[in-house]
Amino acid sequence: MKIPIYQVDAFTSRVFGGNPAAVCPLESWLDDATLQSIAAENNLSETAFFVGRDGQYDIRWMTPVAEVDLCGHATLASGWVVFNRLEPARDEVEFGSRSGPLKVVREGDLLALDFPARPPEPVGDARAVGEALGRPPRQLLAARDYLALYDTEEEVRALRPDMARVAALDRHAVIASAPGKSCDFVSRFFAPAWGVAEDPVTGSSHCTLVPYWAARLGKDRLSARQVSSRGGELFCERRGTRVRIAGRAALFLEGRIEIS
Repeated sequence: MKIPIYQVDAFTSRVFGGNPAAVCPLESWLDDATLQSIAAENNLSETAFFVGRDGQYDIRWMTPVAEVDLCGHATLASGWVVFNRLEPARDEVEFGSRSGPLKVVREGDLLALDFPARPPEPVGDARAVGEALGRPPRQLLAARDYLALYDTEEEVRALRPDMARVAALDRHAVIASAPGKSCDFVSRFFAPAWGVAEDPVTGSSHCTLVPYWAARLGKDRLSARQVSSRGGELFCERRGTRVRIAGRAALFLEGRIEIS
């Protein structure tokens, strides 16, 4: 069996930046064990698999160790594959997912995700999260993931988490965020329980970051940077119960997987 594979760097205009995602369009679904084995072999933060045609697809995402309920950068990368390889005349695609319908729209050199908003709420004691991250946050909120808030971009950049402690927390992942110096806000994302120590650029975390920073800053349109070692740039907008998360993408690899 031969399966197409693309590796696309998302939320960047150049290869070797942003977040690399593997994308595998399928004729029909393979068994879960095979999908997970492909994701483990790729050893990227996510591999996206999708099935469908004519602008309507169903999508799933897997880290090297588990399936996740929502992934932004691999959906952006999947949109790039549809627009540039499978259906080049199309400017909009809809993916059915465990998190509901997700659209990707081509807007010039940007690809824009339409994702559900996941506003965070205050939670209790922040000590365990602060100990795991190596610096106590000024405030701790949570939606799907913890959101640890700091005063400055420098504090977020300087974090050196204890990944064993982060993995042992009662939520799968931690977002660290602060006001940005050259953008509205910056962030980093740690998910060792999902087999991803630090994700380079995380679309799904912005489902929580966008409603928080929009409310705090009093504006709906926001510029963001994820300040991992690879780095990434995101253009965001609060749209009621949805968020728009846009960025660029660059193809790194195109080939086929051989499975006997």
